[in-house]
Amino acid sequence: MANLRPPGGYLKEDTQRRKEWLEKKTGFHIDETAPDDPEVLKGIIENHIGYISIPMAIAGPLKIEGTYAKGEFYIPLCTLEGTLSKSMTRGFYLTYSSDGIKTKHIKQELSRSPLFIFEDFDKANIFYQWIDQNYEEIKKSAESTTNYGKLLRIDKYPIQNSIILDFVYYTAEAAGQNITTIATHEACLFIKKKFSNQYDFQYQYYIESNFSGDKNPAYRTLLHGRGHHVIASALIKGKLLRRILRMSANDAVVSWAQSSPASQMAGVLGKNMHVSNALASLYLATGQDVACVAENSVGIVSYELRNDDDLLMFLAMPSISVGTVGGGTRLNQQRKNLEMLRCTGKDSSKKLAEIVCASALALELSLAGAIRSDEFAQSHAHYGRK
Repeated sequence: MANLRPPGGYLKEDTQRRKEWLEKKTGFHIDETAPDDPEVLKGIIENHIGYISIPMAIAGPLKIEGTYAKGEFYIPLCTLEGTLSKSMTRGFYLTYSSDGIKTKHIKQELSRSPLFIFEDFDKANIFYQWIDQNYEEIKKSAESTTNYGKLLRIDKYPIQNSIILDFVYYTAEAAGQNITTIATHEACLFIKKKFSNQYDFQYQYYIESNFSGDKNPAYRTLLHGRGHHVIASALIKGKLLRRILRMSANDAVVSWAQSSPASQMAGVLGKNMHVSNALASLYLATGQDVACVAENSVGIVSYELRNDDDLLMFLAMPSISVGTVGGGTRLNQQRKNLEMLRCTGKDSSKKLAEIVCASALALELSLAGAIRSDEFAQSHAHYGRK
């Protein structure tokens, strides 16, 4: 199984060997891609002045059995942190040798949460009832602006003399941030016009109250999810844990239990060590909105002892904001990476979300071993410095 992992080395010829290795594994030839013409950057960036190179690595193979992602995948990563791609590959190797990672796609929901402010709570209550009575027309208005978005529901939250309307959408292959904003704005204009024709009330509205948790780590996201909600798991054989990570299953369970109070004391939202590392590197490589890492990193890791010697690991990620159309996904290299991951076409955003969750699980597992075996500092000294 030695040839499972990418060839090592830092020389120019080592990079070429990895490209050849990857082409044999996937059929994709990775070469230097010319920068995208400025004309195609509309909708991606303003005031464009040039390009900056970010190194790209490959990690794998990821063996996955998911709702949408099935088979072997080789994961492109853009990062400036030494050890990351090596560590993720180690997690992939360990899980591959233990029958892979299972993933379950739970749902896909993205919200935008405008705030309506009235003179008093009696008027706010009338508005609260009016929204339910006119929901179908509001839905039609919102969906008139998009080919991908479907309004699933409007959740209402009264606050004194104000009402938060949480517009919750399904966004198909799009990540959906612009879809939800434009659709909700259209719905708010419709509400303003029709409600004002029926009631002579003074009120004000803001398109976003910050209740949605957009680009913020939030308890709402933990409870209800935002974007794709995916759960990943892997059952790792005890003998492989001891050989590759130099720890036992019981070591992993005990050390994670001991770390939990420290996380609580620090006020960490979610329960993981560095899910954000996997997210940022994969998001850059596949053209996602990297700022979403802030809200997407609230994953919850857990470990269980199974069969006396094996380790069952879970990673629940209620928020993965990825898409396979729009935004940076149309850039040349990012598009090639999505094609290499076989993440194009119907249900490809769900497939990509499962790959992201599985990759984060592998990275978390490798770090757990490095900390428990006291190799964390040593590995960064070796791979994280020149």
